[in-house]
Amino acid sequence: MWTQTETSAAPLVVFRIGFGLMMLLGIVRFWVYGWIEKLYIWPQFFFSYRYFDWVKPLGDWTYLLFAVVGVAAACITVGYRYRLATAVFFLGFTYIELMDKTTYLNHYYFVSLMALLLFWIPIPAGIAAARGCRVNSVYINALRLFVAVVYFYAGVAKLNSDWLLDAQPLATWLPARAHLPLLGAWMQERWVHYAFAWGGALYDLVIPFLLLAPRTRHLGFVLVVVFHFLTWVLFPIGMFPWIMIVSALIFLEPATHAKILDRIAALLRAGRDTVATACAPVSPARRVAVAVVLAFHLLFPWRYLLHPGEVFWTENGYRFSWRVMLMEKAGMATFRVEDAATGDRVVVNNREFLTAFQEKQMATQPDFLLEFGHFLADHYRSRGMADPRVYVDSYVALNGRLSTRYVDPELDLTEISPDAPPCTWLLPFEDTIYGF
Repeated sequence: MWTQTETSAAPLVVFRIGFGLMMLLGIVRFWVYGWIEKLYIWPQFFFSYRYFDWVKPLGDWTYLLFAVVGVAAACITVGYRYRLATAVFFLGFTYIELMDKTTYLNHYYFVSLMALLLFWIPIPAGIAAARGCRVNSVYINALRLFVAVVYFYAGVAKLNSDWLLDAQPLATWLPARAHLPLLGAWMQERWVHYAFAWGGALYDLVIPFLLLAPRTRHLGFVLVVVFHFLTWVLFPIGMFPWIMIVSALIFLEPATHAKILDRIAALLRAGRDTVATACAPVSPARRVAVAVVLAFHLLFPWRYLLHPGEVFWTENGYRFSWRVMLMEKAGMATFRVEDAATGDRVVVNNREFLTAFQEKQMATQPDFLLEFGHFLADHYRSRGMADPRVYVDSYVALNGRLSTRYVDPELDLTEISPDAPPCTWLLPFEDTIYGF
């Protein structure tokens, strides 16, 4: 991967254009659908990531933040001040991602980490420049490895008994798609659930190797398009399928990227010259930075192995580990606050503080329950309650299992440190999920 082979810069330019365009469309989509206001202006309370509780929405200034990120994405697309634009985009988008843990999605993490990697990769600004500029293949291979890891780790995560032996959570989700034309009639069939489960695991595990091998990369790319189009039809997962299709372009040979750039140049009536621009060499600093980002990308998803308990139950290490669409959790959580000094008692109306979306996410995730419990204690203390104690009556159903109690209703959440592992205070998971 780290050889000094020189190759055309065309794959990097196509990747830059595709990445920037997808990000710009994503920002516009957020704005048009009113999600900035709905997710970051209306709520009274926001769930924070550990160590990032200082990251909060900026009120009406949140619109400006999205505008800055959108402009940065546009600059990345056209190659204007590429490195500065990438830095601004990374910082701005990551800030947006960290503002409320409720909105966590795998592809938000993908975008942030990819932007950080792209910051260290020199990419020519112009389309014409790509024809005369040659870059070290280390940069192209770094992007290929990044994308390949996402697929392969997602496949490894599917090697568990819920997914392979029970086809869960697909067996829960797919019947709800019975209204779809053509495909809907099949969604009730049990064998279809297993076909999707096993096919999805096989796809994720094999597709990186199909894309990497010169003889099969075109077949692999066709499979990428078909697979992600199908997931886009079946599941409401936003921009993720299109981001992955565009990202998979990096596996194609430079000649294909050159043709793509020719098409873009013709569409824009750009010049077709081959004047070279200065292409940054592989400096030691850039190589170290790229290696560090990739090492983090490779190792961070395995941190769940350091924590005891079933990761689907405790969710300790579940996020940021490419566990894509592996879990369906439904639950309810009723909080009560008692004043130990007076005996006064209040049953909390969650909607007084949370949106419907926040409440749904909170009901099934331990760190959400604990954070909200501590917030309630502070809230009622500020309203004159001398010694508030917070309890939650919580039930959770995981991947088609019967609903079961999640937290001891007599456990005072205010006595639990935010740093306490969930396995130390959640009720135990009364089943076994085998696999990764």
